[in-house]
Amino acid sequence: MLFSSLVFLWCFLPLTLIGYWLMPNVRWKNGLLLLASLVFYSWGEPLYILLMLLVVTVDYLVALLIPRWGGWILALGITANLLSLGYFKYFGFLQHIVNSVLHRDALAFPEVALPLGISFYTFQSMSYMIDVYRGQTKPQKNYFRLLLYVSLFPQLVAGPIVRYKDVETEIAGRSVSSEDCVYGLRRFCFGLAKKVILSNTLAYYADQIMDSDYHSLSSGVLWLGAILYTMQIYYDFSGYSDMAIGLGRIFGFHFLENFNYPYVSSSVREFWRRWHISLSTWFREYVYIPLGGNRKGRVRTYVNLGIVFFLTGLWHGASFAFVFWGLYHGFFMILERLFLGKWLERNPWKWVNHLYTMVVVICGWVFFRIDRITHGLKYVWRMLTFQQGDLGLVDFLSLKMLVMLVIAILLMGFFQEKNRAWRDALYSEKTESVLLNAVAILGLCYSILLLVSDAYNPFIYFRF
Repeated sequence: MLFSSLVFLWCFLPLTLIGYWLMPNVRWKNGLLLLASLVFYSWGEPLYILLMLLVVTVDYLVALLIPRWGGWILALGITANLLSLGYFKYFGFLQHIVNSVLHRDALAFPEVALPLGISFYTFQSMSYMIDVYRGQTKPQKNYFRLLLYVSLFPQLVAGPIVRYKDVETEIAGRSVSSEDCVYGLRRFCFGLAKKVILSNTLAYYADQIMDSDYHSLSSGVLWLGAILYTMQIYYDFSGYSDMAIGLGRIFGFHFLENFNYPYVSSSVREFWRRWHISLSTWFREYVYIPLGGNRKGRVRTYVNLGIVFFLTGLWHGASFAFVFWGLYHGFFMILERLFLGKWLERNPWKWVNHLYTMVVVICGWVFFRIDRITHGLKYVWRMLTFQQGDLGLVDFLSLKMLVMLVIAILLMGFFQEKNRAWRDALYSEKTESVLLNAVAILGLCYSILLLVSDAYNPFIYFRF
């Protein structure tokens, strides 16, 4: 079930909210949320709810045993999680590699469907066990509270990746004020509008270009397609994160921000501090720092960065294209640590820094979008070498596309960063603005109108 679906908006969410507000105490509210979350998850694929329950059960038992048995039981729990994730997400990829190398079907197993949200809830559950081992949180003795943490529907499908210690006290006891509800609903409406009005519309035009035979397209058209996709993926994922944060607030949970205007960045390092913050934080806390971070010399630092970004790419998808995308960003991270970062800091023309970052990011999204590395390389090559083609910009431009693209660029962060008062008004919990609430309601109504009309409604991060 998607947040941007009529079933969710018309049935699931209203019934859950009504039931939640009728519950007399936190224990009953948690029970209702747990039931709603399990229904939410099992809506599309009921069988895989058993897998999630198995993962939570194993990690629940492992965490209880960690204080007595220490690191080896933690290693066993992490291995079990990674084997589960590896089988369902990466076994088909491994099978493809082996068969390609041997030039025959040495491994001939049926394709395994990817369970919904497995990458997100596996990372959350592993972080819980590791934090128990580190002494940063105590083992949760109540199984159903841990299950609620992992399965909580606002962040189950596409994050943000929430650490247990950040919501532990709120699971045990919380209160929701009228201000929380207003802020949460407004944040949800803004996220829904970003997803349905902006991202979906941009996706329609981006797909027209990027699914075409790019050899027949001019460089201008290829740049247009890449820019449209760059905006699409930002409003797709940040919109979903806004909806998750808003829903969490309505139910009394304070999820951390997952995006901070990444396209205003002046370096690739800054971009990764602003993009998918919960994932970047997870890899820093549980992979980069345990590997030694930057404490064991320059060469080891570069190796650690390469490992982290290799895993970042692999986390997003089981294909060489995703791995290449991760290593591509890792290359520029290392380059900036070697010398480029110091030059960017001294450079007086900050617009050059922004331009460099956006060119790197936009070209990177081409590999994220196109399945094969060779096709991505050819697409980027044609972009950068100003090729002529049978089809030019006039064959793809439309008034609606331009309007949506201009709106997307205006809202992506530059004006908000220059005018902090505007930014605070949009996202501050204390803001009481009739105008903002009216805009949120209009966004909700128009989004529903588009969904009722069966508008194009893809979701990129749904598959992760």
